[in-house]
Amino acid sequence: MIVSRVICIVIGYVFGLFQTGYLYGKRRHIDIRQHGSGNAGATNTVRTMGWKAGLIVFLGDCAKTMLAMLTAWLLFRGRFPQEARLLEMYAGLGSVLGHNYPFYLKFKGGKGISCTSAFILAFYPPMAPLCIAVFAAAVLITKYVSLGSILVVVVYFIELVAFGQMGFLGVEETLLPEAYAVGAAFSLLAIWRHRGNIGRLIAGTENKFSSRGTKSQN
Repeated sequence: MIVSRVICIVIGYVFGLFQTGYLYGKRRHIDIRQHGSGNAGATNTVRTMGWKAGLIVFLGDCAKTMLAMLTAWLLFRGRFPQEARLLEMYAGLGSVLGHNYPFYLKFKGGKGISCTSAFILAFYPPMAPLCIAVFAAAVLITKYVSLGSILVVVVYFIELVAFGQMGFLGVEETLLPEAYAVGAAFSLLAIWRHRGNIGRLIAGTENKFSSRGTKSQN
C-alpha cells in the first residue's frame, strides 16, 4: 500500500532530523555548518573537532537509521508481513532524507553516508564487508573520502541486486523491482550530494582528507 510506504518515509525522516553532528557541535559552542566543508556529517566533524567527536557523530547517525528501520518493522510486520522488509528500506531512505535535508536547519544537513552505511549493515549485513574494504582502500590509497563514499554506494547497489537475485534479501520476488528502485535511491542521493566533489575530482582540485583544520569540501 502506498500509505504504508509514505508512513515509513515520514518515520525515517523524523528520526533523520536528529542531527548528531550539529547537536554535538552546539554542546561545544560550535556550529559545524560554519566550519570545514559546511556539512553536518561525521566526516566534517572529524575535521573540525577530531576523531572522538567524529566517531560519536557517526554512531549517532547510524543509530537513528537503524531505529527508524526497527520502528517500521515493528509497526508493520503484523499487518504486512510480506512487505515488512521493503518497508524497512523506505524507513531507511527517509532517515537519509531527514539527515540530508532537515527542515529546521534550512535543509542543510549532511551527505547521508553514515545513514546509508547503517542501512547496509542493518538490512543485509553480508553486504557490509566489501563496502568497508572498498571505502578503506580508496581512502588509504587516494586520501579522498568523497571518492570512497561514492564507490561504496555504487558497490552496495551492485551487491543489493546480486543478493536479491539470489533470493537472500528476504524480499518477496514480486517486490524485488521496487526494492531495487528504493535501493538505487540511496545511491543516487549520495552521488547527488557529492556532485561538487565529483567535479573537483575530475578537475584534480579535490582536497585530501585530514582531521582538524582542513578546508576540504568532502
